[in-house]
Amino acid sequence: MSKYVVALDQGTTSTRCMLFNKRGETAASHQLEHRQICPQSGWVEHDPLEIWRRVEEVIRGAMGKAGVAARDLAAIGVANQRETTLVWNRNTGEPYCNAIVWQDTRTDLICAQLAERGGQDRFRQKTGLPLATYFSAPKIRWMLDAIPGLRRDAETGEALFGTMDSWLIWKLTGGPSPAAAHVTDVTNASRTMLMNLKTLQWDNELLAAFDIPRAMLPAIRPSSDSAFHGLTRADGPFGGEAPICGVLGDQQAATVGQVCFDVGEAKNTYGAGCFMLLNTGVEVVQSKHGLITTVCYQFGGNPPVYALEGSVAIAGALVQWLRDRMQLIDSAADVERLASLVPDNGGLYFVPAFSGLFAPYWRSEARGLIIGLTSFIDRGHFARAALEAAAFQTREVADAMASDSGVPVTALKVDGGMTANDLLMQIQADVLGAPVTRPKVSESTALGAAYAAGLAVGYWSGIEDLRRNWSVDRTWRPSVDDTLRVKNYTMWKKAVSRTFDWIE
Repeated sequence: MSKYVVALDQGTTSTRCMLFNKRGETAASHQLEHRQICPQSGWVEHDPLEIWRRVEEVIRGAMGKAGVAARDLAAIGVANQRETTLVWNRNTGEPYCNAIVWQDTRTDLICAQLAERGGQDRFRQKTGLPLATYFSAPKIRWMLDAIPGLRRDAETGEALFGTMDSWLIWKLTGGPSPAAAHVTDVTNASRTMLMNLKTLQWDNELLAAFDIPRAMLPAIRPSSDSAFHGLTRADGPFGGEAPICGVLGDQQAATVGQVCFDVGEAKNTYGAGCFMLLNTGVEVVQSKHGLITTVCYQFGGNPPVYALEGSVAIAGALVQWLRDRMQLIDSAADVERLASLVPDNGGLYFVPAFSGLFAPYWRSEARGLIIGLTSFIDRGHFARAALEAAAFQTREVADAMASDSGVPVTALKVDGGMTANDLLMQIQADVLGAPVTRPKVSESTALGAAYAAGLAVGYWSGIEDLRRNWSVDRTWRPSVDDTLRVKNYTMWKKAVSRTFDWIE
């Protein structure tokens, strides 16, 4: 029996490789950050080749720590930042340009032009998504229009599009050799704005509207697939052949890792952004309150399971911005220490609309705002306001979910790197007025990718095995009265309204 399932979690700010045993426990882990490239206002890019080098390093690092080889692996699962878009050459393996990150807003004009006919919800019935810079299709269109020769290569299939899962699987399975697999899964495909939610196939009407050649697109597969998404090459970082048979967008992976398999179960992930998903079962449920509809997962030949999602662009990325761009802190951990020095935000509110506002507003013209400054404010208040921004944005998404579903959020499962911040978790419970629970394995994204891969090969026999692995680490309960909760939230909503219509 193989010892472990491996998860490769390629996120917005870092990449990690984790090995899990049958109990869902971490056997080894290795993680490295990569650069955030901002060549001009509103543009956010990643270097795909730098990310590939980090992938090689973290795989070798985790495998080395565990003292295992490819023969010890039952399967490999991949989770990835979802809408980040790249195009590379099939024959050379070279990207045509840097990847355009999901936070990037350069496609605002393309989205506005497409919305002139049918409005922002023009494609929502088919895709579950509003027209927004967030998704992949307008990014592909921008590349096709801006890069000389790319459209010609795309039409012949020489240029390949992919989100990060497709890029990494292609590289791991031998790219640029002919044996390399050019694939994605239904969850990632559902975030491109090119897949029909019901057929789970690339849609001709959508391809024509965005003027994107079908030849450049990957094949769409289930999230957990015993037929494999490909075998790793013998001379690659795993050092031998192993099946890649689990692929999920990072937030869907976290939903699986949190074992939210029943209709009505929800989780919230605190990473670079903040993402709450509510399992809605096998029916496509369209939101009327600013959420999006997405594929949650598909295991093998079973029907797909769908979710409502509230996507917040900036959460942990705000802490990284305070560290790297503003140099107000030396490490991400400093933000909790500083915020703990003050009892409240001192009247300061920080709305991090760096890429506009996502759910529930979808206002691409909004921009970030700091309001409530007085001579009383110090670094502690800045840190506290940064943490509260993630909590308030989560509250807005929870309210939208309650409006769509008719059921208020009475408890919240949480995961992701920011959940290590105990103060943030207490703030979140206070803002929501509901308990917040962190599982023992807080890196649910990687765990969910491992679960999808392990289910495909029988390493775990079914979802009941996975449910047995889930256990509570800590629960935070509200500690403020309703009057203060309402006052603080009202002030937050007032601050958000001031960000609207900043860009003409």
